[in-house]
Amino acid sequence: MTFQKVVQVLTVVNNFRLNSRHFIIDLHAPSPLPNILPGQFAQVLVDDSPSTFLRRPFSIHSVDFGNNTFRLLIQIKGEGTRHLSKLKPGDSLDAIYPLGNAFSLPLTKDVLLVGGGCGVAPLLFLSQFLNQNYVRPTILVGFRTKEEVSEIEAYEKYGNVLITTDDGTEGEKGLVVDHSIFQKERLPFKKIYCCGPDAMMKAVAKIARMHRIDCEVSLENTMACGFGVCLCCITPTDKGNERVCVEGPVFNESRLRW
Repeated sequence: MTFQKVVQVLTVVNNFRLNSRHFIIDLHAPSPLPNILPGQFAQVLVDDSPSTFLRRPFSIHSVDFGNNTFRLLIQIKGEGTRHLSKLKPGDSLDAIYPLGNAFSLPLTKDVLLVGGGCGVAPLLFLSQFLNQNYVRPTILVGFRTKEEVSEIEAYEKYGNVLITTDDGTEGEKGLVVDHSIFQKERLPFKKIYCCGPDAMMKAVAKIARMHRIDCEVSLENTMACGFGVCLCCITPTDKGNERVCVEGPVFNESRLRW
């Protein structure tokens, strides 16, 4: 599927911290938004950051087509993301979007979404999209500690939310794959969508294979161009090396050779 890509100077509507490591930025487009689907991302130019030469990729967290706005959830990792965290309403941000492919629409209502860390970013938009198609998913999100648990009310609008924290300060203790929902002899799902650290996605994919559940994952490989020219984000698949920014970031886990 081919998507219309646009290069636009967007206006910052809002920028607020979720916790010490993550923030959300709302962006307004000067014209009607192109078609955006859950799983796609934007490549953002970081101005006035001397060490940030390349655009940075961020999953699209949610979309308001009526108001021509979309939201990014960003983890502060370096100078570039620290600079973005300081943008104020009215500031401008140059972006290319929507890039990459998207999650598929399930042929079932028995759906599980699994996210860990900043990997939860595309799952809110996916939850909204599923609801519009009469699917209310189970949403399992993992955090390091209670202080990082955020946006639970937003997810609860669209599905049944389960929580894990590494230290047990909120929800069940442990990683997402340690949650009791995965300890059942037969899992009540026919489709799993997953995004987060590679180790977490591999563990979820292994569980999905054991239970013969179709599973899609969203990869977070390092990207430079975002549209398939630089070849720095390739990943091995059943068809050879493929570009995460073009053939992905969403892959059926059965196709990956990881």
